[in-house]
Amino acid sequence: MRTLHLDLASPEVIRSAARELEGERVDLLVNNAGGIRPRHAVTDEGFELTFATNHLGTFAFTGLMLDRMLAVPGSRVVTVSSIGHRRGTVNFADLHFERGYDYQKAYFQSKLANLLFSYELHRRLTEAGAETISLAAHPGNARTEFGRDMSPFVRLMMRPVMRPVTWWLMHDPQVGALAAVRAAVDPSARGGEFYGPPGRAQFTGHPERIASSPASYDADAQRRLWAESERLTGVVFDYQGRSPRSS
Repeated sequence: MRTLHLDLASPEVIRSAARELEGERVDLLVNNAGGIRPRHAVTDEGFELTFATNHLGTFAFTGLMLDRMLAVPGSRVVTVSSIGHRRGTVNFADLHFERGYDYQKAYFQSKLANLLFSYELHRRLTEAGAETISLAAHPGNARTEFGRDMSPFVRLMMRPVMRPVTWWLMHDPQVGALAAVRAAVDPSARGGEFYGPPGRAQFTGHPERIASSPASYDADAQRRLWAESERLTGVVFDYQGRSPRSS
């Protein structure tokens, strides 16, 4: 077992990490980026940092790793979204919030983008006849350090001491992790599926196969985001097991 340095906001580091795995067979890739930035920030390329980390970096690294996965029958790409995707819209006219920043909108946009990407990747893999599949998951509301940069109220609500009050709203991180685990290893899981806590709210509980928001199934948005992601990252996926083209 070894640790790989990977900064999803840095194209240079993403390519370096991919090169470290050249020649290896990869049977599972879990894209679990979930950063949120209270204040507007951009990468060296001028990309809004939340979108760059949660989506563009995920897109690029997956593309650069795909040739290693296509060689493994039954390999899986699991992309972790959020219940917040239901409140997300992808503003193609201002993806990087140059006209005004709202950290929640930026996060929700990136998590909707995760699903648009996952479903479009599934479609493309299927059309190519690949044995690699693409699935998605979300953890519900997990009681973690995710809210450490948010308001004092949010930080208070996420503390373990508040469990007697917030038991219905948040579950422990071990339970939150189960959705991604199920998508990764359940032998009955299929490409294009989405796993998360059950029920209307989907806040807590053991994962089941669920539906995502109507916006996430918009095929035009999926294709448009894919094309824009290729343009911004310079990574073009190859489904024949060769290393992808990148600029």
